[in-house]
Amino acid sequence: MDDLEKAILIMFDESGALDDDLKKQAKLYCNAVKEKPSICRLCIEKLCFSNLVQVQFWCLQTLHEVIRTRYLTMTPDERHMIRGSVFSIVCLEDKNLTRVLEGPAFIKNKLAQVLITLIYFDYPLVWSSVFVDFFPHLSKGNVVIDMFCRVLNALDDELISLDYPRTPEELTVASRIKDAMRQQCVSQIVRAWYDIVSMYRNSDQELCASVLDSMRRYISWIDIGLIVNDAFIPLLFDLILVGPLSDQLRGAAVRCLLAVVSKRMEPQSKLSLLQSLHISRVLRLVSENGVSENGDADLVSDLAAFLTGYAVEALDCFKRINSEDAKGISMELLSEVLPSIFYVMKNFELDATFNIIQFLSGYVAILKSFAPLREKQLLHLGQILEVILVLIRYDPAYRTNLDVMDKIGKEEEDRMVEFRKDLFVLLRTVGRVAPDVTQMFIRNSLASAVSSSSNSNVEEVEGALSLLYALGESISEEAMKTGSGLLSELVLMLLSTKFPCHSNRLVALVYLETVTRYIKFIQDNTQYIPMVLAAFLDERGIHHSNINVSRRASYLFMRVVKLLKMKLVPFIETILQVAII
Repeated sequence: MDDLEKAILIMFDESGALDDDLKKQAKLYCNAVKEKPSICRLCIEKLCFSNLVQVQFWCLQTLHEVIRTRYLTMTPDERHMIRGSVFSIVCLEDKNLTRVLEGPAFIKNKLAQVLITLIYFDYPLVWSSVFVDFFPHLSKGNVVIDMFCRVLNALDDELISLDYPRTPEELTVASRIKDAMRQQCVSQIVRAWYDIVSMYRNSDQELCASVLDSMRRYISWIDIGLIVNDAFIPLLFDLILVGPLSDQLRGAAVRCLLAVVSKRMEPQSKLSLLQSLHISRVLRLVSENGVSENGDADLVSDLAAFLTGYAVEALDCFKRINSEDAKGISMELLSEVLPSIFYVMKNFELDATFNIIQFLSGYVAILKSFAPLREKQLLHLGQILEVILVLIRYDPAYRTNLDVMDKIGKEEEDRMVEFRKDLFVLLRTVGRVAPDVTQMFIRNSLASAVSSSSNSNVEEVEGALSLLYALGESISEEAMKTGSGLLSELVLMLLSTKFPCHSNRLVALVYLETVTRYIKFIQDNTQYIPMVLAAFLDERGIHHSNINVSRRASYLFMRVVKLLKMKLVPFIETILQVAII
């Protein structure tokens, strides 16, 4: 072990046994070595012969820094040496170099980053063959194939992906590289992806998943015909539908299909693409429990994201195409995929819930243009309401925490308040498009919750009451006063029902808030005033066992008094008698 290796080990030491002064000296020594003209050659030699991971990482990090800052000032021979040496390590041209490719992932990723920095400066004008030269080495097996994927991923991360902010210079370089790759090697890369996945799908599924995840990154800017054809699309569906394969590989194939349907193109071409995929194959996977409720959460999220992405694109086609026939096809595609979206939303916890809600909001907004709504569209709206009710329910596991309002309960309530915002916006949108359907659904939900004797009764009642409360925000003042539709029946049901779980804090609070929200209906229907007074003045309100409910009831009752004013005069004695108990 020479002095440089010792200094690197000291600098990276995390045992706490070495003092700071020694580590500072080691860092100064390493920095001094970096300034030597021969530093690149030195680093490459260390990579070839050192088994120390710390040394390998320092050498790769130094190479990356030096190439970024000094490469253009080097002689052509120096650049040629660096390119050749780095490529030899990446492609395993010498068996003595396996120590780097068999090292930890962060070493291989750093090596890929070094190669991409060289591509940044030299491809395609100086080093035009870098990608083509890679292909013969892929036959060496999974070690080189894995490195090939890492290089493609690093190219996307460092230069191409627009998920990261880019300088104008980086955007120019990225365009140059993509244009050259399209002309020279993209079709060969796609062929390599296909061959690798076909060859290794049964023997190394993790490698195949890596290949597909690399491919997914490139679909947005390569010729879509290289993927959407009679070879690759059947392969992707085969990976998803025909077992037994790992959920990791199936998920990678699903993400590739999502990239395919998300690719930007003219709406008519997109519609033809969506039709050609025959989405029913994936829908059967969902409906036939190809993924169970206890299945892999990542695969379920991938499937949900794909189904939503497909639906978003079908909806976009409907918006952008003028042809009535094409619009009809778009709606047919939506009608086909929506039930599966509803299914996964009701039965699984999803990362993509927010995106799905945004899509559903867009879908419901489109239905405003349909008059009257068709039977299938009314069915979809009912299913959307079912999804909303499922998602807004609290987890029974937090029932006690929420009732006593401890720290855990407070955090869960705050989380749900935020989570429910978009769902309630969606509810109100549905309420405006199909008020009768919405009010009927809420009435049935309340009736079901009251009659239920299940252990989740508290959450069912709270959820149904919350729907009624949220709906009130979108009802016009005139409709509120007249009790249009089923509104009068809903208010009567609200006032006349004593929920068996009324002692629960959340149920009691949302009940009182809901009564207050609909008080304008009572202004013109004074026969219900005794029922309102009872709700606020008995054990549901100011005499509730929970002090927080009791206090909130007192505040809300004052608001009710201000609104009803003189209409309460006949009941003053009753109010005073109950209030002083």
